[in-house]
Amino acid sequence: MQKSLQKLFENRVDQFVSKSKRQSGNYEKAEQKLESFAKRSAEIVKVKARGNIINQSSDGDFQTTTYQVHYQYLIRQKGMLYQEEEVEVRMCTFFKNDLIMDKEMKSYAKQPESEIVATDEQEERISYQYNRLKAVQYAERWWNSYNPAYKSFENNCTNYISQCLHAGEAPMRGYPNKGTGWWLRSNNWSYSWTVAHSLRLYLPNSKSGLRAREVSSPDQLMLGDVICYDFEGDGRFNHNTIVTGKDAYGMPLVNANTYNSRMRYWAYEDSSAYTPNMKYKFFTIVDG
Repeated sequence: MQKSLQKLFENRVDQFVSKSKRQSGNYEKAEQKLESFAKRSAEIVKVKARGNIINQSSDGDFQTTTYQVHYQYLIRQKGMLYQEEEVEVRMCTFFKNDLIMDKEMKSYAKQPESEIVATDEQEERISYQYNRLKAVQYAERWWNSYNPAYKSFENNCTNYISQCLHAGEAPMRGYPNKGTGWWLRSNNWSYSWTVAHSLRLYLPNSKSGLRAREVSSPDQLMLGDVICYDFEGDGRFNHNTIVTGKDAYGMPLVNANTYNSRMRYWAYEDSSAYTPNMKYKFFTIVDG
């Protein structure tokens, strides 16, 4: 079993960098990622993958393993080199050491509609200057782990972004009304702190404390800004990322939780959640 899993890893890594023609039925993530890089005149020059087994079970000749894999990609684009990283949880099944199934386990789940509310703007202005460096430093520190000072969630993307923004000295406001402002205290929090669509609504509508201005294209964003994703294109946003870098063309590279990743190209065309109907919102944080 261990040898079969090792062979699976080796074959997968080879698909990211092999110059030979790829055949249908190969690792879908590699196909999507290589297509995305080709559009940007970028290439993967080196890949490292390390994994650890989460759970194993056997049923006769069938052996099933749930495992986590951490990828590191060295990317070259117009003479520029940078490293992208991502982590995914997968499940594979072998029958007599022959692979018969291997699929991603983690997905971007929809969040309850009842937690999507507008914000109330009846408070005094809270002044602040957004510290983009601190926000990015926090995003880099915690992209693949959870700060024990905060509660973690199964769908942690917006909680992570909120922590990054707060690390950038954006002030909380609105406690204890869960539908007002943007805040977290003890075991209680506003919807905008943890729900992707609520944060998407809050950012452009807030008149005090944390505020943002919507821009029309991703190249207008700066480090520490936020991108919101509507994967299905149905008007309900279900993922958020923070800008932590720029590629050789000045386009955003982002960090995210839930599907943990860093320095990932903003468009998410290589994501298992991607659909042709995907919509985006681009928000630049403004000083209060």
